[in-house]
Amino acid sequence: MKKLMILGGTRFVLPAIEAAHQLGAHVITCDYLPGNYAHRFSDQYCNVSTIDCEAVLKAAMELQIDGILSYASDAGAVTAAYVAREMNLPGNPYESVTILQNKGRFRSYLKEHGYHVPCAKTYDSPREAVLERGMWEYPVIVKPTDSAGSKGVTRVDSPDGMEKAALLAADTSIEGHLIVEQFIPQAGYSTDSDSFSIGSELVFCSFNDQMFDTRARNPYAPAGFLWPSSMRHAAQAELRGEIARLIRELEIGTAIYNIETRLGMDGKTYIMELSPRAGGNRLAEMLRYATGQDIILSTVQYALGFAIDPVPVQPVYHGFWGEAILHSRQEGIYDGISIESDARRCAVEVDMHVEKGDPVHSFSSGRDEIGTLVLHSSSREELEGILRNIDEMVQIKVR
Repeated sequence: MKKLMILGGTRFVLPAIEAAHQLGAHVITCDYLPGNYAHRFSDQYCNVSTIDCEAVLKAAMELQIDGILSYASDAGAVTAAYVAREMNLPGNPYESVTILQNKGRFRSYLKEHGYHVPCAKTYDSPREAVLERGMWEYPVIVKPTDSAGSKGVTRVDSPDGMEKAALLAADTSIEGHLIVEQFIPQAGYSTDSDSFSIGSELVFCSFNDQMFDTRARNPYAPAGFLWPSSMRHAAQAELRGEIARLIRELEIGTAIYNIETRLGMDGKTYIMELSPRAGGNRLAEMLRYATGQDIILSTVQYALGFAIDPVPVQPVYHGFWGEAILHSRQEGIYDGISIESDARRCAVEVDMHVEKGDPVHSFSSGRDEIGTLVLHSSSREELEGILRNIDEMVQIKVR
């Protein structure tokens, strides 16, 4: 029986555990939080920090694993690449992964290789960013260089806001570093979806419409998604070509990706993030619903050294699919959910992560979500109306 080590223990890794079990593998989940939800469903738990490359390597060698995967965990992507290299397991090039996982290095790479990229600068400390706050044309985005899930991200509209934003970003960063970059106003919706490559060739590339709760504690935490994307086809084609070029240049090999893009008001297309791991918020599961293509299974097949099932070049969507990230804007105790008839008619799945009486937190990142609502319709307008008016369609009761 093959052994697969999965870095991370949040509920987002459950699809990878299920796929590995489907393939007959023994699953070892690994992080420093033994109470994390996904550990209940793995065959074995290993208590070690997923960002400690040497500690994970030591554990992996002792456990004699056959594959390693950082499925929906940004923190473990570099570690997975390191262990795969050291143990000669299926994986992605360590140096390329370190570029993609550090926002400062990634922006520098894009600029040096001719991609559209916002003006950006990395700082080793908040003090450095504050000293240079007068050099920027506002608004800017301030965020950690090495964190995901919208944690520590702030839009700053004037120099007066730089210090607070820089302190937050550095505090959220593993290394204490931050990046300041020009805010790119978008035309229409930004996109945040998953894609897949085989042998450094992009074989499955998806785009969606990403939506936000502007009244949440963090208005930059994704709160909804709609497939397929409404971005004009020419822009999607340009982005698809640039994503494929980037994957070939970095020789990533075979991987699942979480990719964020946008079409700017300046008419340019931007690759905002490209991370060699699945996205949170069940994005690959949503693509399985929407297209029938299981890139989760493909990811696990590759990690274990199995042949990969055929993957189509372009996703074919079966109608329109939406996902609402259920959350609360206030701290309190969860007291139930009410879904209006229009949303209930389109609902395919309601997956609640909390029960009545559980504490809930105001929404600032993916870790604060309390569930997901999967929607399907033959009408894009219907789903967009539900997602844009989710407050009226879904009431989260908090006391």
